[in-house]
Amino acid sequence: MESLRGKVAIVGAADTDVGVIPDKSATTLCVEAALRCLDDAGVSTDQVDGLITCNSMTEPYMYHAEAIAEYMQLTPRYCMSVATGGSTTFSALHHAATAISNGVCDNVLITMADSLRTGLARDQAMTLLASTGHSQFETPYGPTVPALYALLAKAHMEQYGTTEEQFAAVAVAARKHASLNPSAQMRERITIEDVLQSKRIADPLHMLDCSLMSDGGSAVLLTSADKVSEFSNTPIYVLGVGEGHHHEHVSQAHSLTTSAAVESGRRAYEMSGLGPEDIDLAQLYDCFTPTVIIELEDLGFCKKGEGGEFAESGAIEIGGSLPINTHGGLLSHCHPGHPGSMFALTESVKQLRHQAGKRQVPKAETALVHGQGGIMSSHTTLILGRERY
Repeated sequence: MESLRGKVAIVGAADTDVGVIPDKSATTLCVEAALRCLDDAGVSTDQVDGLITCNSMTEPYMYHAEAIAEYMQLTPRYCMSVATGGSTTFSALHHAATAISNGVCDNVLITMADSLRTGLARDQAMTLLASTGHSQFETPYGPTVPALYALLAKAHMEQYGTTEEQFAAVAVAARKHASLNPSAQMRERITIEDVLQSKRIADPLHMLDCSLMSDGGSAVLLTSADKVSEFSNTPIYVLGVGEGHHHEHVSQAHSLTTSAAVESGRRAYEMSGLGPEDIDLAQLYDCFTPTVIIELEDLGFCKKGEGGEFAESGAIEIGGSLPINTHGGLLSHCHPGHPGSMFALTESVKQLRHQAGKRQVPKAETALVHGQGGIMSSHTTLILGRERY
């Protein structure tokens, strides 16, 4: 397969406000994110000839991307909606980069938003959390999404001796970074003890081991690397991207402690010509704290079974050897559903532009961004850099 390394760059990135936003619908947030992104890039809507969105859970359309294009009065020649859970953002970017590099279109806008915090009643939210499992082998036994992730946590504890305190270290680091981010939904600092004393949700997971439910939207604009001079921002280049897909339902997973991040990461590293040792910061999908431990291992940042120790050591905090989720992640910044990982992407752009303020990772040149959907099912890894090659 022909490499995408250095062929496409992100030239616009923006977020809406996040958290509790009752006065704006998912569609309004999606369009607002798009317009803020275009303003950041310094372009008008008539310069957008590609559009990718993901459907909203609270305000769905049969043809979501087409509906957003209609709303914005766009007439793109490339228009699609994607849905692979938390990896949606980076799968979409993979599609966009491929389309641009093959001359299908020039400037692709990726915009996503949802209103999980105010757009769903409590019973609707509970129904959503209980609807992920296999209809024959999982759902009849009543597990919710947190329970299925708790299964992974228990397996990791049994196999490698990982502790609840080590899971909690992931949440503490996320909140520390969110405290430096004025746009984060939750900014009050927490301790390991706070996590362990928070309400038990699904053994061994506590409430603070679980991601937020939020309203919000985010967008990026991609263009050909040969055209970045037409934009005023520092271009952030796509150096590598890879996907991995092992299963849809956790009952069919070959392993509960090793994921397809192994494959997605390897493919992204191979395309970029970089390795884990070359990454300055990482944004890892953190819907629950155990996912981060598994991703750290599967993406090669530490040996298998040592993810808990790595997190507990402080290595994942700003100032550590691998700062992760520098905006606060899904655990503390926000999580509006499928668009949640978009904020990891826009945060990476800010970090690589050196515009992240108090949470800036010094001299950041490269970033790895990883998303996963389902119950550690679909994985996409993206490697970005300030330099084209």
